[in-house]
Amino acid sequence: MSRSNASSDGESPLECTDCLDPADAFALVSNETRLSILEALWAADDRPVSFSELRREVGMRDSAQFNYHLQQLTDHFVTQVEDGSASGGSSGGRSGGGYDFKHAGEKVVRSVIAGSFNEHPTIEPFPVEGACVACDGPVEARYRDEQLAIACADCGHGHGEYDFPPGGLNDRTREEVADAFDQRVKHLHCLAADGVCPECSGRVESRVVEDDACCLGATVRVDHECVQCGHTLCSAPGLRLLDHSRVVSFHRERGVSLDERPYWTLPWCVSDEYTTLVDRDPTRLRVRIPLEGDELRATLNGGLDVLETTVQSVD
Repeated sequence: MSRSNASSDGESPLECTDCLDPADAFALVSNETRLSILEALWAADDRPVSFSELRREVGMRDSAQFNYHLQQLTDHFVTQVEDGSASGGSSGGRSGGGYDFKHAGEKVVRSVIAGSFNEHPTIEPFPVEGACVACDGPVEARYRDEQLAIACADCGHGHGEYDFPPGGLNDRTREEVADAFDQRVKHLHCLAADGVCPECSGRVESRVVEDDACCLGATVRVDHECVQCGHTLCSAPGLRLLDHSRVVSFHRERGVSLDERPYWTLPWCVSDEYTTLVDRDPTRLRVRIPLEGDELRATLNGGLDVLETTVQSVD
């Protein structure tokens, strides 16, 4: 199978001559022996790992059968490091080469460890820092179906709901879970706004949408979609500004560290009140950020590039 991907600017440098269909990829790792091979690689103190050592860790006596399963993984999930003694059936040590992960193989093992495939934990709603932007009531974190949401305990207004793998709950207090979720959401949106898919690193396209059916309850939102894997993400425009240098310095100059403030405690990240759709053709947005008697105003285009920032006195 051969595939070449092209972008809107011209030809992509990627040309895939041995691409694997998703169904075939799932079939390859659905075998128990192949999963055991990946797990043995993960548990190794050093990599690459020799053929004989991998076979010993997996516990398979039949060398030919083990080699068959290992070769099914090679090139897609595992790579062979050639150094004169790392060929199939070799009994050489690690210093002579062996087998190591490719990125896809490591992702499979990480997903299993994170609990994405084999855990279905539950956790009761718990209070988090901040107040509802709609009614000033208390907000809480709610976890269900591998999604964590921040919502008002009184009126139910949403302040964001995003994927949060079950492994993120392990060995953490509720406060630590809330902090990890905050950092994850900030990271996801900064990547997406910069045009990088947080799932596959493919190209993300962003567009401004006027619709009240938003994950944040906002009528003006930004939809991000990966053109490669189809991963989608919904956000308020203000989330784009969390790592912008002018916004960060505006807060730092007034004694506020944005790294230490959960995104849902920043009204301009979760509320329509601070976002204005200035123009539709071309799209222009303005986000107001009030703090300590001043207001930073950021103008963004439809691609979420910051065009201009100004600071004015609220008075």
